[in-house]
Amino acid sequence: MAGFKTVLLKGASLLKGKGAFLALAACIAAVGGVGIYAYNKTVDSLNSSIGLNGSSLGETPANVTNNSVLKDSSLTSELEAITQIQPRVFPVEGEIINSFSDGELVKNETLGVWETHNGIDITAKEGTDVVAMTGGVVLDAWDDPLWGYCVSIDHQNSVVSYYYGLSNQLAVTKGDKVDSGDIIGVAGNTASAEIALPPHIHFALKRNGEWIDPVSFIDPTAHK
Repeated sequence: MAGFKTVLLKGASLLKGKGAFLALAACIAAVGGVGIYAYNKTVDSLNSSIGLNGSSLGETPANVTNNSVLKDSSLTSELEAITQIQPRVFPVEGEIINSFSDGELVKNETLGVWETHNGIDITAKEGTDVVAMTGGVVLDAWDDPLWGYCVSIDHQNSVVSYYYGLSNQLAVTKGDKVDSGDIIGVAGNTASAEIALPPHIHFALKRNGEWIDPVSFIDPTAHK
């Protein structure tokens, strides 16, 4: 009986020590669990704040559309910001009889030479009103020996428009401010460099100093 009591006392002592160890282990596990929970909450919060929502880095988040991405990238574009203020319109209503050559050499039927055609030719009877394609400031108005009476307009957004073959009855002078659709003159068929063609105006655009196709910048059916 005494031996049995001794065994019980030793067992209780051992269990007591193990209980302390188990209690310590439980505390460590609890602390670890709180740490893992806090970490997961922090990661979820960061993911939510930057809009990843489970997406891999470098991928477009599922809840962000391509349009919004393009919109954000265009915020730094002075061109897109300003040209939305006023509509873009074609300077005259007429048929395009010669298109933009985009650097390709084409034959000038009047001069008999091969050259680039840096604008478009739009049929226009003499006396037809010619309008500004959008708002801007008249950069120059002049008489050119090859292109006749001409007007150039700085649209203050990296784009300059050119109107050749006008009559001498120009409605604007250098420094004038114009709005989209304002009359700048009338068609005169005065461009001797293209006199072999039907009456027309030569319309051209430069963007950041480079010739561009006016049709890619303005809807040909847009006229005011």
